[in-house]
Amino acid sequence: MKFDHDSLRALAAVVREGSFERASAALHVTPSAVSQRIKALEARVGRLLVQRSVPAVATADGQVLVQLAEQTALLEHDALDRLGLQGEDVPHASIAVAVNHDSLETWFMEAARLFAVSTRATLDMQSEDQDHTAALLRNGSVLGAVTALGDPVQGCRIHALGSMRYVATCTPQFHARYFSQGVSARTLASAPVLVFNRKDALQARFARKVMGDQPWQPPVWWLPSSRAFVQATLDGLGWTMNPLPLIKHELDSGRLVPLRARATEDVPLYWQHWRVNSQAMEALTRSVLAAAGSLVRRR
Repeated sequence: MKFDHDSLRALAAVVREGSFERASAALHVTPSAVSQRIKALEARVGRLLVQRSVPAVATADGQVLVQLAEQTALLEHDALDRLGLQGEDVPHASIAVAVNHDSLETWFMEAARLFAVSTRATLDMQSEDQDHTAALLRNGSVLGAVTALGDPVQGCRIHALGSMRYVATCTPQFHARYFSQGVSARTLASAPVLVFNRKDALQARFARKVMGDQPWQPPVWWLPSSRAFVQATLDGLGWTMNPLPLIKHELDSGRLVPLRARATEDVPLYWQHWRVNSQAMEALTRSVLAAAGSLVRRR
């Protein structure tokens, strides 16, 4: 069975953009044309490929063809680049990658800079919690991901990057108010805590080291921004697990202090990407590995 290239591109665009309308704008065709291509592809394989929801998502069968479409586009970019045929009338490649929030705020933009030096391709960076980026690899939404998952996703290569170090921190004033008697189950239960979103389990993991199986229901500030996290900690709103690269200066200056001795947690990170023989993907992997040199290494 052969697949129509334009239909595959339409499918990938719908899943990537989340709607037929946005996909049509990305492809510079009408929404009707996108719809017709998807319907023709579904008729060709005899299966539903896209759930017409908000946002539109690929079915399990659709995910297989999205992966094919994205990998084909990447290989096409490589071939045209090697032939010197890249030009204004040739679609450029944009590699979809999932990056955890704190890596995006600290070291990953250096990887993007190095990648830009070595290729004409661009990156479609999607921010997600490090415990959930692998799911975007599995469903075909991205071709590469910075993830906490140490087991390779089927069909992917994996590279250990090192660990992001987090420190349980607060201001000296906050510490004096809530933890002057030490960090205990009682004090952790009453001290306000900053949490990134409902997927962020770092603070709960730290609390369990102190509280064991006791229930933990502290006052919570929900704040989905890594840099706002730091500012909120400095403003005394609560304690939290901050990534060390973002707060090293504040720790050195004494504006923030650890909650207790050994208040750190190292989260191992990995770079996983689909097995595709692409020069652009190889360049991206080299860039990611080089930029990740600032992460904590195992001794």
